[in-house]
Amino acid sequence: MDGVYYWDYLALDELLDAQQLASATEDTPGAHDEMLFIIVHQAYELWFKQILWELDALLDMFGGDAVDERDIGRAVAHLERIREIQRVLLVQFDVLETMTPLDFLDFRDDLRPASGFQSVQFRMIENKLGLRRDRRMRISGNPYTAVLRPEHAALVERSEAAPSLRDRLDAWLARTPFLSFDGFDFWSAYQGAVDAMLAAERDVIATNPHLTPADRTSHLAEFDGAIETFATLFDREQYASLRAAGARQLSQEGFLAALLISLYRDEPLLQMPFRLLTTLVDIDEGFTQFRQRHALMAHRMLGAKTGTGGTAGHRYLKAAADKHAVFTDLFDLSTYCVPRSALPVLPPHVAEQLSFRWAGAGSGGVSSSGASSAGAASSAAGSAGEAVPGSTTS
Repeated sequence: MDGVYYWDYLALDELLDAQQLASATEDTPGAHDEMLFIIVHQAYELWFKQILWELDALLDMFGGDAVDERDIGRAVAHLERIREIQRVLLVQFDVLETMTPLDFLDFRDDLRPASGFQSVQFRMIENKLGLRRDRRMRISGNPYTAVLRPEHAALVERSEAAPSLRDRLDAWLARTPFLSFDGFDFWSAYQGAVDAMLAAERDVIATNPHLTPADRTSHLAEFDGAIETFATLFDREQYASLRAAGARQLSQEGFLAALLISLYRDEPLLQMPFRLLTTLVDIDEGFTQFRQRHALMAHRMLGAKTGTGGTAGHRYLKAAADKHAVFTDLFDLSTYCVPRSALPVLPPHVAEQLSFRWAGAGSGGVSSSGASSAGAASSAAGSAGEAVPGSTTS
């Protein structure tokens, strides 16, 4: 048969022969449910490969000194694909849980010491996203690479040493030109809005007739701590102390840029960057759900037993789900949000820079104001009568 043949294209001879049951012997075909166990985990690894493919594309996009504005939409598409894959990963637990604990015990001992902790691709995903070694759970007191073969440990460590997506996101955010506008100091205006909001909220606590004196004192003390949290935004030394303590991952410039994008998400030029930040939060949440679901399944299958890799089973997995988040700074942005009605009103010339303007064909109209990483493309689009951004977030 001429041309590409479906069976050969998908390498189905190799793929369908890749399920070798550890419980099988010369005399027995092995435990029936081990086939399900293998296929589900192989499917996980295939999806992990696709996630790595998407992450590598994102790392390339954000790897230069500037990011083409047109790439932001592509980046969001890559991230949204990862999020959809995560939904499939969660559904696969439903398939795996059609196997009962007794079914699993038919072949569990044949798997030792193999463990999901030896998933090289999942460790690479975590590293490429930006999970640092000092935030990782140790495995039986050892580094996470101790359970891997030397060649796999080296591969994972190379991914750990390379710039992560969080690193490159931070650099991109820190280059955002919207932190200060000609003639308009946004952060002074924002700080005024925050002060007014906090004063009103403090007054609500102080005058709440339903609080006992002890409760009021406690609530006010907590509230004063929240005020100090806001102060760290604008104090370089305090912010640096937070980063040194591991309470902040992004640079101060990067965090402020992410906050500004979140506050003014409705401005045309910030809508796509906001979608990018939101989808990163979705992905971080998705992997937390994946770890939590893994912990629940382990508890269901093993009870209080240890895992095949020698860890504390579901208790270890639960702790990892809480600790292994990457984009916690983006989750924390909501702490610093103020109501839309309290946001500083942008001066007309600032709002114009954050909008899309029409440069009609043949009109000699304006194309793009401000520096742009895709300046030539913007000018060309302007002369062709296309919508052109007023500035750039790259």
